[in-house]
Amino acid sequence: MESQISGMRGKVCLVTGGSSGIGKATALGLANMGATVIVVGRDRSRGEAAVTEIKQKSNNDAVDLMLADLSSQASIRRLAEEDFKDRYEQLHVLINNAGVFTSKHTVTLDGIETTFAVNHLAPFLLTNLLLDVLKASAPTRIINITSSGERSGTINFDDLQGESRYSGFRAYNQSKLAMIPFTYELARKLEGTGVTVNCVHPGVVVTNLGRGSSGAFGLLLRLMRPFFSSPEKGAETPIYLASSLEVEGVSGKYFAKKAEAKSSELSYDAATARRLWQVSAELTKLPA
Repeated sequence: MESQISGMRGKVCLVTGGSSGIGKATALGLANMGATVIVVGRDRSRGEAAVTEIKQKSNNDAVDLMLADLSSQASIRRLAEEDFKDRYEQLHVLINNAGVFTSKHTVTLDGIETTFAVNHLAPFLLTNLLLDVLKASAPTRIINITSSGERSGTINFDDLQGESRYSGFRAYNQSKLAMIPFTYELARKLEGTGVTVNCVHPGVVVTNLGRGSSGAFGLLLRLMRPFFSSPEKGAETPIYLASSLEVEGVSGKYFAKKAEAKSSELSYDAATARRLWQVSAELTKLPA
């Protein structure tokens, strides 16, 4: 039986990492339903090409591009406070999809390890900066994209940014694990507001993640690529969570294959979630 889909016409949706992969497929799916879609990307030419493609395929001109470097907190603040709020008064769906994998330890302009900055702190900051609009537009939905890598992840508060010992896999898995207790803690904070927040494992999907990686990881990606799912398949659950009447009012859950599932045992630890929130607030200069 087909899932009930709510009308998305008149709904404003923002998708980070929307110029390629799962993000672009998700943006196209929502545009096909008549939603107004804001694609957030870092590269202008790639973003403009994606927006043009989405408009043509969906026959929907209400597709907008906003540029932001999600490794920069100043850029994220401009995206939320200037670019978005200057042009839109409502936001009904926020999809935190953008992510990176880096095999070498690098830091952002803010002095934060890149993987943790982009995969966790960026959605943490962006979501908090847009909460006022989301609450005013309620009922609204936040969807955080995680990964099955979270099951191998640990949150090492003593070396959160891999300064003592760095591994690309460890950093990636930690960042994707962090998205889940963030989701659960945010759901607790948003009870009664009309804003729901859930996280999604989209499957193992062909994307630009890790593009250009060398060494063992680069070789593994190239060997495994034929066995990965398509971005369109990966976008099915985010689109479902953004639009389905079946999940109206559902919050603080983990989804895979359009169904509620169990995340790793560690992800449910409330003390870890509270501590992570505190540390994330400090690193993004937000009130705890």
